[in-house]
Amino acid sequence: MMKFPKKAFHRAGRSTPVAIALAAFVCAPAFAGDRHDGPDKGCSEATIRGEFGSQIQGTRPVTGGGTESVIGVVWSSFDGHGNVEQTDNVKGSVTGLPEQDRPGFGTYEVNADCTGTMRFEPGPGIHLEQRFVIVDNGNEIRSITSAPAGVNVSAIAIRIHQR
Repeated sequence: MMKFPKKAFHRAGRSTPVAIALAAFVCAPAFAGDRHDGPDKGCSEATIRGEFGSQIQGTRPVTGGGTESVIGVVWSSFDGHGNVEQTDNVKGSVTGLPEQDRPGFGTYEVNADCTGTMRFEPGPGIHLEQRFVIVDNGNEIRSITSAPAGVNVSAIAIRIHQR
């Protein structure tokens, strides 16, 4: 076992807390990189500008009463200014796939804390509202359908062309 002179050990012992504090101070900004607490670090409509592919699943009402399970895939294009267009293929456990490549359109709003709301019409006479959160530096959107009340669908959208 190696022996150190007592004097050297005491010097190292006193400087260790100072070194740890200095390291924590220097490294702290690196660990705080994903926080959105400054005016230049928040989200906006431009954060999700581009094309996304989504997978959806959930339940929805069917004509005549009852509900059905629903799954689907959606292509969406966000213009960075609050407008969205989409094409979807949604299949119900009762209704099947009534229309392939159904076009839709709508608007979206993004808050500085990276949450948002989208209101859109995925087909004639169908009005939906989604609440979402933007994650992974704008490369992913996680959402739920918030209106109408009988539609309980969640989605995960991933940017098609990574930035």
